[in-house]
Amino acid sequence: MADHYVYVLRCSDDSLYTGYTTDPERRVAEHDAGDGAKYTQSRTPVELVYVEEHASRSAALSREHEIKSLSKREKERLVGGE
Repeated sequence: MADHYVYVLRCSDDSLYTGYTTDPERRVAEHDAGDGAKYTQSRTPVELVYVEEHASRSAALSREHEIKSLSKREKERLVGGE
């Protein structure tokens, strides 16, 4: 059974980026190398500040959408930054 993760990165400009992956370490390395999402390419280095594990891709993608819908203040609370 593959694990599915939702993660939040803190970018160099202090913004937060939320994504989905099956391998958080690899994905963070991709973002740092400029091979991640277009949003993070100009905002490196990034720091992994939050990860949730989910049993299915569907559950992880639903949660990713939920987190992306939060305000910056709510995201900061989620990752423990406020």
